[in-house]
Amino acid sequence: MMQLKRLITLLYVFSKYRLDDFIPVSLLPWYLRLAFYLAPWRLNPIPKRVPKAKRLRLALVALGPIYIKLGQLLSTRKDLIPEDLALELSKLQDKVPPFEAKTSRKIIEQALQENVDTVFAQFEAQPMASASIAQVHAAKLHTGEEVVVKVIRPNLEKVINKDIAMMMMAAKLIERYAKDGKRLRPVDVIEDYRHTIFGELDLMSEAANASQLRRNFSDSPLLYVPEVHWDYCRPNVMVMERIYGTPIGDIEQLKERGTDMKVLAERGVEIFFRQVFKDSFFHADMHPGNIFVAHNDPQTPQYIAIDCGIVGTLNETDQDYLARNLLAFFNQDYHEVARLHVESGWVGSDTKINEFEAAIRSVCEPIFEKPLAEISFGQLLLRLFQTARRFNMEVQPQLVLLQKTLLNIEGLGRQLYPQLDLWNTAKPYLEQWMHNRMGPKAIWRELKRQAPAWIQHAPHMPETIRNTLITLGQYPAQQQQLQNKLDAIERELSEQSSRRKHRSLGAIVSALGLVGLHSPFLWGFDGSIALIVLGLSWILVRG
Repeated sequence: MMQLKRLITLLYVFSKYRLDDFIPVSLLPWYLRLAFYLAPWRLNPIPKRVPKAKRLRLALVALGPIYIKLGQLLSTRKDLIPEDLALELSKLQDKVPPFEAKTSRKIIEQALQENVDTVFAQFEAQPMASASIAQVHAAKLHTGEEVVVKVIRPNLEKVINKDIAMMMMAAKLIERYAKDGKRLRPVDVIEDYRHTIFGELDLMSEAANASQLRRNFSDSPLLYVPEVHWDYCRPNVMVMERIYGTPIGDIEQLKERGTDMKVLAERGVEIFFRQVFKDSFFHADMHPGNIFVAHNDPQTPQYIAIDCGIVGTLNETDQDYLARNLLAFFNQDYHEVARLHVESGWVGSDTKINEFEAAIRSVCEPIFEKPLAEISFGQLLLRLFQTARRFNMEVQPQLVLLQKTLLNIEGLGRQLYPQLDLWNTAKPYLEQWMHNRMGPKAIWRELKRQAPAWIQHAPHMPETIRNTLITLGQYPAQQQQLQNKLDAIERELSEQSSRRKHRSLGAIVSALGLVGLHSPFLWGFDGSIALIVLGLSWILVRG
């Protein structure tokens, strides 16, 4: 019932804002074009005074947080959507309609169990910013520190649960019936997104993420993360240091301040790769509404990151394979790329590496040695997806957040400095990372790390080696014993199967015998026949 109501809401919003206007009907098969022309929403005229881009933004706002986040992602992709549409959707980053101030105060007071005026020396009822999940108010502590108070929107879980349930239903249908359904693993992807979106509703989790990210960059001039005031943090309320900076999307203001846009763009790439490969802990919601540039030296600009509700991690295996894959891409070593995909299990072990190598080369070769302005990663991902279909490459759910973050990083880089050479910026960092991971210093560090355990077990090593050698010497005899046991089990199973067959036959004969005992025909003919049948059946069942 919940899904049906939500589906009706989706159809209503689709019709109200005439979102069919965004669908390229001319490219559809004739029967779908006919269905669109006869659809009931065409009875609702397109609002001429409301621009097409604004209609989409209003529709996404009406549909709720999951769809707002989709709009946030699209707003950074000016290479994939018209500029006016990207500009309108950028308002979703921090200009979502706020909820009432009295509701916000009530939530804060219930969470902290104190009056707002008691907790804060000052509290601004008008929110500074309002986004899909929460809104933010400026405040000041009694100690004089300026802070921001983040408050989760009320009743979000119900709406998100309905949307996730519908997405999961669609994912199951795709996985079951679509040609590439199992390979794309849509159920795993939606389940991963469910954990992500509900994790964002827990501000204690966000506060912990912010503290970890702040600690990771405590020694770096690249990124600053505001301090969390833990005494005032609850699952639906978070208080942290107020920062002052220029929004990363305000290009004109950044230029007016004399910001070195090339350095800013390069530092953004370096921050991303440091988070992914050095810390294995990356901010996974890096749209322009969450990134600022500090008001310090504009020639060496420093990023400020807020809203750490969504973070991603990679295990060591995926981290290693990803780094080696990227380095192989940068070195245009497509054979290594193909081999690593097979070795990691991202494509089937029966994949012909030479064929896969040729396919990857045809996709990637055209993009090298070009500035970012001439490269569309959206198109590249589409072509790689088409290549993946030929080789049954499965979607890796653990990399979905990373792919989303890469899209955001590209969108930011394109806005800041379109001539950025992404390859030459990222390649030295990856090479240094691999050297640190695989070089002599890394080996020495690993030796030092494991040395205490080796020293602890060293006295027991001779006995362990002796027992191992004895075990290896006994291995042939043990194998023979195991084979004898398996043969005995096989004989026992065979005998049980034979006995079951006899019992089944006996049961049939018994049934005939019982029928015979009660059959006037058999008794009339020769009563001994029925007795003989019963005797045979008893022998068969027993033996």
